[in-house]
Amino acid sequence: MPPRKRNKENTGLPDRWRFYHGAYRYQVPPGYEHLWDGKKQFTLGKTLSEAYRVWAERLEQQTGDLKTLGDIMDRYAIEVLPAKAAKTAREQAPQLRRLRGAFGHMHPTSFKPMHAYAYRDKRSQKAPTAANRELEILSHVFTKAIEWGALERHPMIEGKFRKKKQPPRTRYVEDWEIVEALSLEQKLTGKGKANKNDRTLAVHAYISLKLLTGLRRTDLLRLRMADITEDGIHVTPSKTKNSSGKTTIYEWSPELQEAVDKARAARPVDISPWLFCNRKGEPYQREDGTANAFDSLWQRFMDRVLAETKVIERLQERDLRAKTATDAESLEHARALLSHASASTTNRVYRRKPERVKPGKGRIE
Repeated sequence: MPPRKRNKENTGLPDRWRFYHGAYRYQVPPGYEHLWDGKKQFTLGKTLSEAYRVWAERLEQQTGDLKTLGDIMDRYAIEVLPAKAAKTAREQAPQLRRLRGAFGHMHPTSFKPMHAYAYRDKRSQKAPTAANRELEILSHVFTKAIEWGALERHPMIEGKFRKKKQPPRTRYVEDWEIVEALSLEQKLTGKGKANKNDRTLAVHAYISLKLLTGLRRTDLLRLRMADITEDGIHVTPSKTKNSSGKTTIYEWSPELQEAVDKARAARPVDISPWLFCNRKGEPYQREDGTANAFDSLWQRFMDRVLAETKVIERLQERDLRAKTATDAESLEHARALLSHASASTTNRVYRRKPERVKPGKGRIE
């Protein structure tokens, strides 16, 4: 579901604040009721000045005395998580609560690398990827603890802690599989006419643009018509928008122009500002990071691919980005297409074909 639009009286208020029944109230994030007198909705005051004063007092109480790792994680939840992307914050909130349950009782200086290793090994038995993600958050918690004066040294960095490496996905999508997927035709109505509710042609355009640009799903689904200019498609990757902030311009080629034209033609609403949109003209990618409608669309499309073509192994949407990198003429070209700062990630995760090497001379003259 898309995030509910704010009422007029709540515009400009901090996140999770609202004016309701004559008072300013704070909607407490799930799992943090213990910081707000056990309440799910905390009343801050009847006037805005009173609300800000109570808010400041509560934050000072919660962040001023960091005696345990639980105190530090609570401050992290209040100050750091809300500043992250909506999807990231939503995913990390339960991970942080899990860490708090394991280490919240500890004094910051009593934490040793062996505690991180014990957590990693136990958690990895059921969820190795989740274990790594949670330990990344824990490491950042210690970084913030040093910034806040609760610690002088980072126990995981000084202890040279290492996560368990997970092998990257190796699935490479062959050219013939793409040809088969793009051979699917738009469904027809009972009267033999094109079914306007069928989104097959939109998925075709999406696949073509994905293979040409290597854009992340978030960035491709959030493309605006205004991003399509005379010199190319302008994209500021959402992942680096608040860090490097660099924009990539995908220059026009006949193939790229054709893919964009197909995407335009497949839109159910001509006046929408989004290149990929639903029948209401809204983007598939929501501001909270979810794209449930597109996920369902992709699932239905792949069900048809497996049922109606020679493809026998499901194509994941992310495999298309890897194919773009793998098929690029050079590692540097692949890095630029994927907007990576370093080619090491591009090479390790996204270049999925075996490296061809000519044999050495071998003969001794």
